[in-house]
Amino acid sequence: MSSEKDRQAVCSRVCQILGEVRIKRGLSMTTLAQKTGLSQQAISYMEREMRTPNLDTLLRVADSLEVGLGDVINQASREVSAKTQKTNKTKK
Repeated sequence: MSSEKDRQAVCSRVCQILGEVRIKRGLSMTTLAQKTGLSQQAISYMEREMRTPNLDTLLRVADSLEVGLGDVINQASREVSAKTQKTNKTKK
């Protein structure tokens, strides 16, 4: 990753992906909060990108959703990189 903007975009996309997985699994924020030991508000803030979660929070959520956090981060990085490359090509 080349810039702070890219890092922030990856963090944002990680939260979005985890929210998408939660919805696909049919879990409410309240249920996920109970499974993770976090508050429903913390889950909501994370998914709405109002706060940047720390590593422990991301690990708890990913574990509760039964997804690998590394896989989610890699997916987010690939998506952000592809978007950045596409944007750079259109600017030329």
